[in-house]
Amino acid sequence: MFTLPRFLTPLLFASTLFAAPPERLEFAKRASEIDPRAKEHPEIKFTFTDDKGKPADLQHAIVDTRVPSQGKLVIWLMGHNQGLFERISSYGYHGIQPHYSTGWFAGVTRDQYEGGDGKALGNIRLEAATGEDFSPLVNIPKPDGMKERSLQFLKWLAQENPEGKWEQFIHESGQDLRWEKVILSGISHGSTTAARFAMHQRVDRVVMFSGPRDNTQTWQGETSATPANRFFGFSHVLDGGWVADHYCRSWQLLKMHQHGPIVNIDTAKPPYGNTRRLITNFDVNNDGRRAHTIVVPGGKDAMGQWVYDDVFRYLFTHPVDQTGPAVPMDADCTMNQTAQ
Repeated sequence: MFTLPRFLTPLLFASTLFAAPPERLEFAKRASEIDPRAKEHPEIKFTFTDDKGKPADLQHAIVDTRVPSQGKLVIWLMGHNQGLFERISSYGYHGIQPHYSTGWFAGVTRDQYEGGDGKALGNIRLEAATGEDFSPLVNIPKPDGMKERSLQFLKWLAQENPEGKWEQFIHESGQDLRWEKVILSGISHGSTTAARFAMHQRVDRVVMFSGPRDNTQTWQGETSATPANRFFGFSHVLDGGWVADHYCRSWQLLKMHQHGPIVNIDTAKPPYGNTRRLITNFDVNNDGRRAHTIVVPGGKDAMGQWVYDDVFRYLFTHPVDQTGPAVPMDADCTMNQTAQ
């Protein structure tokens, strides 16, 4: 049974006396202002300010109290995306975007992570996510990992916005998140780290845009704490990662083919055969970079509707126990890329 942390009791009592009207609420707060233990790691480009001196550790959160809460928290592992946050809040989800190290590539050479057991990049990602010692190639303490920064952000939100009921995502011990309520999501680098963390820690769902990558690594095929039916992927066919078979390879290593074939959403309708693997060839003027980012909410069409609105709803809300039929691995997806 969930027990309310003691420090929140008076705050929630006060909120019942002075309840705010329902509305969509958005928050932004620097990680360095929330937790004095947070540190910079310039050797891997993990700092509180960017090259122009602007804050780089700003974290975002959203909740819409006008919508019945579904008791789910989306943790977005990439830069803030307003369109995405508006979509998930409309589903009755809470959302946060914590600041954590996504720049560690700068401090690690290809020679350091290539070869070996195929887990080097995955171990770095796991250390960046947890702040625990999984890799000798980086040194990211617990207060600077995604996991702890998410926890401290939630505690701050619980005090700042009692009406939002953020405390429901904090374990009764106050030392961890209630991961069974968490949906991890990200694009590119973020989707890859989301997948790696979900293999380590069971979560409610993983929504991966333009990813995962790490095409010369094999960690994606290891035993996963989060079952395969809880992984969902969406990519554009002109994205360089798709063209080079990075994504289809990872999807198959994650065993997503056991829950349906690849489905092109341009010629299908929800629930897309209950599959976990979605693609699109939406017109991007043959621009691979645009293809890489078009799969997350970034604008509206001529009718004022979000592009892929039905797809986003499916990815984030489709019941995980409803899956498509298992299919063979795709013969035209290159699985052995270690020599490339």
